[in-house]
Amino acid sequence: MRMKPGHFIRSIGAVAILVASIPAASAEVATVRLARQFGISYLPLTLMQELNMLEKRAKEQGLDVKTEWLRFTGGSGMNEALLAGNLDFASGGVGPFLTIWGKTTTNLKVKGVAALNAMPLWLVSVNPNAKSLKDLGPGDKIALPTAKTSIQAITLQMAAAKMFGEKEASKFDSLTVSMGHPDAQVAMLGGKSEITGHFGSPPFQEQEMKDPRAHKIVDSFDVLGGPHTFNLVWASSKFVTANPKVTAAFIAALEDSLKLIRDEPAKAIEIWIKAENVKLNPAEAAEILKSPQNEWTTRPKRMLSYLDFMNRVGLVSAKASSEAELFFPSDAVTGPGDGAATR
Repeated sequence: MRMKPGHFIRSIGAVAILVASIPAASAEVATVRLARQFGISYLPLTLMQELNMLEKRAKEQGLDVKTEWLRFTGGSGMNEALLAGNLDFASGGVGPFLTIWGKTTTNLKVKGVAALNAMPLWLVSVNPNAKSLKDLGPGDKIALPTAKTSIQAITLQMAAAKMFGEKEASKFDSLTVSMGHPDAQVAMLGGKSEITGHFGSPPFQEQEMKDPRAHKIVDSFDVLGGPHTFNLVWASSKFVTANPKVTAAFIAALEDSLKLIRDEPAKAIEIWIKAENVKLNPAEAAEILKSPQNEWTTRPKRMLSYLDFMNRVGLVSAKASSEAELFFPSDAVTGPGDGAATR
């Protein structure tokens, strides 16, 4: 029986209770392999790594684990690693997650563990003649994490469909170039490459907008009609079932990380800048961190809007009637709030 959408509240504490109650068939993993990408949106995972939060929480579960952190420039690479059995917890945008969720509903059953945030994504251009999507032409090249499947690529398709009709959803796909955010920023602002636009994420988009040549063409919140999940963490059902204590430790560590962001933002920023060697002063980082549009929450938002679109254009065949079907289930649905870590 499907859970009614209104009854579903993502609670990382509730999921921790659930996974901790699953009996382990054998010893749990001694090394946990996790991955993240670039940008301040992965701050919760950066803090988790730098402060050994997962290791500390695992000890409370009676486990002595090590962590191996990998870095990817896009979600598709993470999915390949996950499918190959070389990664335990993947993280990225909604597009890559829905892609692997849809492909594994009858085998690995990859599902979401928790959302990380809700943030707007901007398509920034330095082409003075490109003031809107209507102005983009063959001379424009748009850098984004992964062509066709990243959340930026899907959002661009949704924006094209909204403006030109759904049959034209892929109108700008030929203009896109797969590139990590740091390289994309340098390529666009350097003026020595073919890149004229970057569909990025915080803090890259905010930094780019400080350049007098830069202007925003697309805002994902406008395309989706409001705030939406940007990043989340996912894993295979096989891993979660076989490693209930490790999964519970990860969820607890994520809660610790989000609490630190809320309670001690200055400390969180200091750790992030040092760990990532970011050329961003603390005041600028704090402005991004505390922006009303940037929400640090495990509650999924408007993910079904992405899935419905991907269903219609043939990118994902599997369907869902509620966001509950996209995540590992919770047996502790209690009310309208979803826990301290989602404020």
